[in-house]
Amino acid sequence: MDTQDTSPSVLLFFDNMRIVFNAGEGLQRFCTEHKIKMSKIDHIFLSRVCSETAGGLPGWCIIRKPAYLFQFRYEVSEIYFSGLLLTLAGTGEKGLYVNVWGPSDLKYFVDAMKSFVPNAATVHTRCFDASFKSDMVLVDTDTENVSDQIKLIHDKVVKISAVLLQPETRTRKEDEFAIKCSDVSVLYVCELPEIRGKFDPDKAKALGLKPGPKYRELQEGISVKSDLQDIMVHPDDVLGPSIPGPIVLLVDCPTLSHFQKILSTHYLENYYADKAEGKHKIVNCVIHLSPSSVVNSSDYQKWMSRFCGAEHILAGHQKKNIEISVLQSSARVAARLNYLCPQFFPAPGFWSPEQPNRSNDVSDLNFCKTVSAENLLKFHLRPYAQLGLDRSCIPIKAGPEEIINDLISEIPEISDAAKHVSQLWEGDEELWVNQNVVSRCLKNITRENVEIVLLGTGSSQPSKYRNVSSIFINLFSKGSLLLDCGEGTLGQLKRRFGIQGADNAVKRLKCIWISHIHADHHTGLARILILRRDLLKGLPHEPLIVIGPEQLKGFLDAYEKLEDLDMQFLDCSLTTQTSLASFESNYNNRLNSYPILKNLKNVIGDAGLENVISFRVEHCKEAFGVVLKGTDRIDSDGGVIPGWKIVYSGDTRPCSALVEASRGATVLIHEATFEDALEKEATAKNHSTTSEAIETGNAAGAYRIILTHFSQRYPKIPVFDESHMHKTCIAFDMMSVNFADLHVLPRVLPYLKLLFKNETNVDECEDVEDAVTLAA
Repeated sequence: MDTQDTSPSVLLFFDNMRIVFNAGEGLQRFCTEHKIKMSKIDHIFLSRVCSETAGGLPGWCIIRKPAYLFQFRYEVSEIYFSGLLLTLAGTGEKGLYVNVWGPSDLKYFVDAMKSFVPNAATVHTRCFDASFKSDMVLVDTDTENVSDQIKLIHDKVVKISAVLLQPETRTRKEDEFAIKCSDVSVLYVCELPEIRGKFDPDKAKALGLKPGPKYRELQEGISVKSDLQDIMVHPDDVLGPSIPGPIVLLVDCPTLSHFQKILSTHYLENYYADKAEGKHKIVNCVIHLSPSSVVNSSDYQKWMSRFCGAEHILAGHQKKNIEISVLQSSARVAARLNYLCPQFFPAPGFWSPEQPNRSNDVSDLNFCKTVSAENLLKFHLRPYAQLGLDRSCIPIKAGPEEIINDLISEIPEISDAAKHVSQLWEGDEELWVNQNVVSRCLKNITRENVEIVLLGTGSSQPSKYRNVSSIFINLFSKGSLLLDCGEGTLGQLKRRFGIQGADNAVKRLKCIWISHIHADHHTGLARILILRRDLLKGLPHEPLIVIGPEQLKGFLDAYEKLEDLDMQFLDCSLTTQTSLASFESNYNNRLNSYPILKNLKNVIGDAGLENVISFRVEHCKEAFGVVLKGTDRIDSDGGVIPGWKIVYSGDTRPCSALVEASRGATVLIHEATFEDALEKEATAKNHSTTSEAIETGNAAGAYRIILTHFSQRYPKIPVFDESHMHKTCIAFDMMSVNFADLHVLPRVLPYLKLLFKNETNVDECEDVEDAVTLAA
C-alpha cells in the first residue's frame, strides 16, 4: 500500500501467520477497501517510529476486542500495558493478541497514546535494541558471528531479524532537529525455511532398498533397514538436493548517513553475491522503502547490485500510485457526486502531472533488476514454481467517463437531475438572502471569503466511503483552520486539493481545534503538524496553535519526545466565553497561557475572525463545541454587514449550551450519528439523531444546518426524513460548501437522495459491526 501521504506498508502472509511492515495512516481504510482481514494480523513491524510509519496504529482498533493484563518489563526491553492501541487486541477470542515491534523509541509512542486509548483495547509491544533477547526465537542453530543482527522471530514458519541503522552522534544543532525521531531505522531480513528435496528412488536403490512399503516409510520420515546391505537408511539419505528458502529484505534507509551504517554491517555480508569465497545466501527480493534522494545515489545503487539476481522493488512513493486512486470506492462516489453537483462536489485534486512529488521516482537503474511498487503488487515466495512478481491484483485506473456512464445506465433520470441542479443557481439569490435576518451576513459575499470542506464525515473508524471527523475551514487568502483532525486528514486534503494544494493549505493553517480526545477526532494531528514543520523549515513562522481538551496536551507532550511538532497548546477551557472575557480584562495575564491567548487573538484577527469560542457539550469528559465568528464588514454604502458565524457541535447529545452557542448561526455543523429509530442507542452513547440535530438548529434559528459524523452502519447515505430538512443538508466526504452557495444548499438534498436510491444501508465489511457497536 502506498497512499503518498504516509509510509508504504508491506504485508507478508502465510497460511497461519500474517505480518505487516509499517502501519501509517490509511492502512485500515485501504484494508477495508480491498477486503484484507485486519483482525488476522499477528505482527506489526515498524521500520521507524514516527507518525509516517505508525500513524495508523491508534485508530486501527475498534474492530478488535481485547482481554489482557499487561505490565512494563524493563529487563527484556518489552512493554505490556492495558489500553495501548484502539484496535490491535484480539477478535474476542481469549489468548489472541498482536505483537507490535519497533526500535526503542516505540516506548515513547506507547507513552503518548496512554492519554487517550481506553483500557478496553490492548496490544503487546516489543521494543528492541542491540541487547534484545526474544522469547519468540524458538530455534537457534546459527553459529555465525552476527553481532549486529537482532533475532526477533525464528520458528518453523519464518525467521525475522533486524539490523539497526543509526547514524553517528550528530553535533550540529540543525542536523539534530532534522532527524529527531528517526535517528534509528531498521532493516528487516525475512528468511523462510529451506524446501527439503524430493524422494529420489535412485538413491534408495543404490542403498539396497527394493521398491515397496519402505519407500513410503522413508517419505514419512521413518528410518528403515536396507534390504541388500547391512545398514540403516535414513530419510535424508534418499532425498534430492534441498532448495534454499526464499529471503526478503525490507530496507528503510531515510538518509545517506543511515546508508553508511548499512555498509558497515557485518551481518549483511552473508547475503552479498560478490563474496570472495562464493558462499552466500541468495536474496530473492529487496523492498526499498528508502526515498529517491538515497536510492538515486551511485553508492546505494552499487550496493543494490551486490544482491545478484534479486528483484528490487522500489516502494519509496512511486508516480504510478499517484495516478490511480488508492480508495476506489470513495473515488467512485466522489465522481458521481461531482457529476450531479460540481458546485458542492468539485472534481478531486488527486495528483496531476505537474505535482512535484512525481520527481520522487528513481532514475533508471542498470545495475540490477528493479520494478516500481504499485498498490497490491505481489511477490510470491511459495510455491517455489511461482516465485516472483504477480501484478494480477493491481487496481486499474477507472476514468470519470466510465463511472458516469455506469451511473446513467443505472439511474437514467440522473441526467435531467444534474441539469435541474445546475439551474438552482439561476434563481434570485436576494430572495434567499432576505428571507432571514441571519443571512444578512451573506450580503456581497464572494467566492473568496469562506468555504467549508468536509474532509471526514464518518464516526468511529475510517471506512470505504467516509473518513473520520475533520472539517477544513478555507479562508482563502487569509489562511485556514481545521476543526478536528481524525486519521487520514492529510490524505483527504491531498485528494481534495492535490499534493501542492494540500501543502499550501497546511502551510496557511492558523490553528487546529480539537473537540475531544476520542481517537476518530485527533489521530491525524501529528502528521499535519510534522508536515507543516517541514514545509516551513528555514522560513520565519510561529508555532501552530492547537486548541483542545486538557488530555490532548498529555498526548502531544509525550509525542514530542519522538518528533518536534512545532506547536503551542491551548486548553479549550481557556477559550470559553467566560475565560476570553477574563483575558480581555487582563485578569489572567500572569497565567502561562497568556502569551498563547494573545498570539491566538492576533492569528485569528489576521484570518478575519473576531473570535474562536469553545463551549462544553454532553458527550464525554472535556468534550467541546466551537463557534467561529467572522468580523463585520463594511458595504459600499458604508453600512455594517454583520460577521458570519459557524458553529460545530463536536460529538454531543442535544443540550442547551449548544442551542445558546448556535443562536443566529450562519451554518451549524451538527453530528447526527444515528437515525431517529435508534434514539435509545444515541442516548446511551451520548450522540444525536438526525431529528435531534435539526431540532437544535431550528431552536437556535440557524440559517443552514449540515449533518455529519454518521455511523458506519450507513456506508453511503444515512436514513433521514426529508420533510424536516428545509434548511438542512447531508454531508459527504470532500463536500465543499462555499458561503456564496449557501442559499442553494438545502435544495440539493432531494437530488442527492436520488443518486443513492438503489443503495441499501448494510455494513460494508464484517469488521464494521464491531465498530458500530463500540462507536463513541
